[in-house]
Amino acid sequence: MVSSPYDWHARLAERAAERRTARLWRQRHCHAPEAALDFAGNDYLGLARDPRLAEAMAVGARRYGAGARASHLVSGHLAVHETLEARLAELVDRPRALLFSTGYMANLGTLQALCDRHTLLYQDRLNHASLLDGAALAGARSRRFHHRDRADLERLLARATQDMPRLVATDGVFSMDGDIADIAGLAETARRHGAWLMVDDAHGLGVLGEAGDGCVGRAHGVETVPVLIGTLGKALGTEGAFVAGSHELIEHLIQFARPYVYTTAQSPGLAAATLAALDILATEPERRQRLHTRIARFRHEAGRLGLPLRESDTPIQPLMLGDSARAMAWAKRLAEQGLAVGAIREPTVPSGQARLRITLSSAHSDDDLDALLDALSACQAKEGAVIRETAP
Repeated sequence: MVSSPYDWHARLAERAAERRTARLWRQRHCHAPEAALDFAGNDYLGLARDPRLAEAMAVGARRYGAGARASHLVSGHLAVHETLEARLAELVDRPRALLFSTGYMANLGTLQALCDRHTLLYQDRLNHASLLDGAALAGARSRRFHHRDRADLERLLARATQDMPRLVATDGVFSMDGDIADIAGLAETARRHGAWLMVDDAHGLGVLGEAGDGCVGRAHGVETVPVLIGTLGKALGTEGAFVAGSHELIEHLIQFARPYVYTTAQSPGLAAATLAALDILATEPERRQRLHTRIARFRHEAGRLGLPLRESDTPIQPLMLGDSARAMAWAKRLAEQGLAVGAIREPTVPSGQARLRITLSSAHSDDDLDALLDALSACQAKEGAVIRETAP
């Protein structure tokens, strides 16, 4: 007798109903970049729509083709990839760098290649999902220490008596809070316990550091931070990621990082566009200076309005609203004013910590900031009016 087939449609419907009931249903919206002021994306230096990058991408595609046609280890590794890896290694002052197609893949591949069920892996509680998923892919159990709490990490490391490889992994700039990891402190703690330190500097690269080399870069060498991840799809305005470190680390990843080995190489046009972005990063430091001026002005004016911001000196400015419905309502009102702002709620952040994730760019003008601040003030005033109307 053939058993009854499992009702997958019912399973999917049940999960969908659960999420809708919790008012956490996510929806995609087709955005027209010219139709709204973007305070939701990660284009921190305003490079994503720079015509020089578009032209470099076109030239690269005409020379090498639209796609790489194969994985790096077959026939997809082209001269433009080799050049880009060398330039990225130079930017962060590492012996070598290795390209990945996305930042998510870079974290998955690195943790899968370095860790297994015998590895002791320690992660900040607010690490990006890709670091947590990388641990799962590796079969390693993550011990998660309190956010930016070296004392808690110290306690966890001190408890481990086994003679096993140890790795501490952290975001450089935390993507939902905008604060920066204590790289020097983490490195010292890791060193004393014989652990390597891995830093995902996705949101610091291009923004922080004297040369835009991030919160790690030249300030913390390969002996201090042996494993450095950088992303190309944020401040550099293109797409992809890289891992930088010693020759031995990069060769290990080439051999054992499955998300690297078994995927088509990055589009050569993208690699060419990223090379153009690196040129602009080196020759136009005023973009970073302008960005930090915008950040300081926004924080000052938001403080005058009494808006509940988190402490952050990076382009990520979380406006803490607490309730998910409240965050969605504010985002909707802003959208009606032509302002795109990310509404972040559980499960991305813990319950009760819903927020507007406001991101700033050097491409924003003073008028753009004024429009945002005026709209946020209007949201605040509207809430106050509602409270007065409903008061007994």
